[in-house]
Amino acid sequence: MGLFSIIRQYLAQCSPKISEDRRIARVRNRRVHMANERTFLSWIRTSIGIMAFGFVVEKFGIFIKQFSYFISKEPGKMIVFGHPPSPGYSSVLGILLIGLGAVMGALAFIRYRKVECQIDADTYQPSLILDILLTLSLFSIGIFLIIYLVHSI
Repeated sequence: MGLFSIIRQYLAQCSPKISEDRRIARVRNRRVHMANERTFLSWIRTSIGIMAFGFVVEKFGIFIKQFSYFISKEPGKMIVFGHPPSPGYSSVLGILLIGLGAVMGALAFIRYRKVECQIDADTYQPSLILDILLTLSLFSIGIFLIIYLVHSI
């Protein structure tokens, strides 16, 4: 049983077949559904922003390396700006940020569908997993960047 079949089975629990009573309740909860959709879209914007930042971090590391080769007087040698060149943590950090953004987008969709089903069934329970994931990942990225900057001094 693969990951996609587990997700498909989980999302199938909230079937689109709605009785007339539930349809009336859904119309009454239209504002709540739209708020859920706005929350989903804000999580998607956040994940796109994290992926874009990861792309910029990764490409900036390549740019700095190529720039040091470009301004070097001797072909094939890099210019050292007062300290030895870093081993390339920016590429690893950029790739991790891109992966984190993709995972956050997938989790945002799963959370959106789960909350939509809970709103229809009038059994909403808040979930903190996406909030905790974002907080921990931003905290770990901040610590990693601090270590990286201290290491480069």
